[in-house]
Amino acid sequence: MPDLTPELLLHGYAIGVFPMAEHRDDPDIFWVDPRMRGIFPLDGFHISRSLARTMRRTDFSITVNTAFSDVVEGCADRAETWINEQIFALYLELHARGSAHSLEVWEGSDLVGGVYGVTLGAAFFGESMFSRRSNASKIALACLVDRLRRGGFTLFDTQFLTEHLASLGAIEVPRAAYHDLLDDAQQRSASFVAPAPATPQEVVQRMAQIS
Repeated sequence: MPDLTPELLLHGYAIGVFPMAEHRDDPDIFWVDPRMRGIFPLDGFHISRSLARTMRRTDFSITVNTAFSDVVEGCADRAETWINEQIFALYLELHARGSAHSLEVWEGSDLVGGVYGVTLGAAFFGESMFSRRSNASKIALACLVDRLRRGGFTLFDTQFLTEHLASLGAIEVPRAAYHDLLDDAQQRSASFVAPAPATPQEVVQRMAQIS
């Protein structure tokens, strides 16, 4: 692979591939193009009664783009991670350019969860998430889906489908169908930062109205 630059990274997303490393200390990066792609239909987030109850009662607060580097670091802070030093630096540069964003979950002054990803047109490419408290990742995803809906996004790419994501409404689509969704999303405009801040309580209320 040629030297990976922010421009080449965005081009990869634009054509439907994304980069990974085998592990934190591996300097080599490779492109991934799954045969089946995980996506989150933005009208299909499954909010269980227990999660809705938790969101109504939580004292977690939500911010956007407040601690991007800390969120990426939290995502990489695990025994096995595909985020090596070069990938970390590239996403920091994309964030500085306005092409990568984070959503943070706080308990007081402690960062207890978060998710980050890349935007192109009306597509959001979810890269990774982490959680240090029970339900923090579920609340982060609910608040992220709400933000993407209100910001005009049409595609939420999760790359792979995990059991956790499937329980919340994510699905798999074949590569060709994903490319159709991606092509359409890139013809549209959306904003990750324009929607007003929302509390978990406001998010669960909106989701209840939609469902």
